[in-house]
Amino acid sequence: MLYINAGKYGSTVHIDRPIIERVAELAEKHAVSRIAVSLAWLMQKKICTVPIVGATKASHPEGAAAAVGFKLSKEEVTYLEEPYQPHKVAGALHKSSS
Repeated sequence: MLYINAGKYGSTVHIDRPIIERVAELAEKHAVSRIAVSLAWLMQKKICTVPIVGATKASHPEGAAAAVGFKLSKEEVTYLEEPYQPHKVAGALHKSSS
């Protein structure tokens, strides 16, 4: 089982876990990083023009570079998206109801 930082992902960890596990599964299947799978998914979306990648570890830019030549099949994209559940807006964009 994957470790998921509940402090970072807060109350959505139980909702997001299936997607995170599927990303890890596809990364292992294709021998690429989870970063590469995630960015490949993002870059295959029509609404994405340029993903902004923040790197806090040396492996992050390498994973991002690997995503450039990596494509997911339509079936794999569907597999990643199938368990998705919308989240309530939180953080900087969240407007208080008061």
